[in-house]
Amino acid sequence: MTSFDLFSRVTLGDIALRNRVVMAPMTRSRADDDDAPTALMVEYYRQRASAGLIITEGTQPSLTGKGYPRTPGIHSERQIEAWRAVTDAVHAEGGSIVLQIMHVGRVANSVNKAAGADTVAPSAIRAAGEIFTEQGMAGFDQPRALETAEIPGVIAEFANAATNARAAGFDGVELHCTSGYLPAQFLSSNSNHRTDAYGGSAANRARFAVEALEAMAAAIGAGRVGFRICPGNPFNDIHDEDPAETYGALLGATGGIGLAYLHLIDVANPQVDSLALAKSHWTSRLILNEGMTRERAEGLLRDGVADAFSFGRPFIGNPDLVARLQAGDPLADFDPATLYMGGPQGYVDYEPLSR
Repeated sequence: MTSFDLFSRVTLGDIALRNRVVMAPMTRSRADDDDAPTALMVEYYRQRASAGLIITEGTQPSLTGKGYPRTPGIHSERQIEAWRAVTDAVHAEGGSIVLQIMHVGRVANSVNKAAGADTVAPSAIRAAGEIFTEQGMAGFDQPRALETAEIPGVIAEFANAATNARAAGFDGVELHCTSGYLPAQFLSSNSNHRTDAYGGSAANRARFAVEALEAMAAAIGAGRVGFRICPGNPFNDIHDEDPAETYGALLGATGGIGLAYLHLIDVANPQVDSLALAKSHWTSRLILNEGMTRERAEGLLRDGVADAFSFGRPFIGNPDLVARLQAGDPLADFDPATLYMGGPQGYVDYEPLSR
């Protein structure tokens, strides 16, 4: 077995992977009314535990951090206990799993949030667009700008979420820094009009994400913390005037923390070559995402571009994706209508290939 084998072992910081196939985080909207994982979620992740690493769906660190219906949290004892059933099931199958921590910031509607939970953002700028609710699509809330004195408390929520994730048995955590959520709102020039230490220059706009990562690393060890970016991603009404400068500042400030990995979504963007940017600023472990096949991943591995490769939607209809990739078997399709509908259909009823 060569070092260019997608199915060889690798270590990301303090997290050991039995292969280099990573299950990317995907919202699936199956949590219960208390935002706790369900038995269906235990089975869903258990079925896919042959991945070298599972990165869970985005999970809110607080009531304020929730945006979408039926997404899980990691801020109550009941949620911690429910997640422990997931991690136990994955570990029993020999897998590794990290929790993606996702604070949505302004990407929210009060219909989806607990009574009294604020919608906050770097600046009081409403995002254009709509969000799904159980009553149908609705516009995003007008957010309240975080006061400077409040920011350490929000950062502490991320650190507490990391501590709770370890208590729940997770091997580590990943900070969601893209898709228009709170860290990306701080990073982006159209959503961050602050004039304090968290706004203005690229270094200042990166400060929130850097301090969150530092706090998470202090809480559970840097070798168990990763983060996910997609420079220039416009999702959820995000625009940055110079993403190369902004994310260069972020990567430059985080490179010395000793984090487990950078998880890069590499999509074509006229503003920035994300992969070139990452390779010029990041010298540690790299997980690469977007349009992966076995052939492409092994070519990138052979060229020393990345250390592991994340697959998203292929894991939905192929719980045995690793075995299919290894054997060269065809991949099953999935039903997009069932992605967020709740219940077992289109979630735990995809069958592995008979062998």
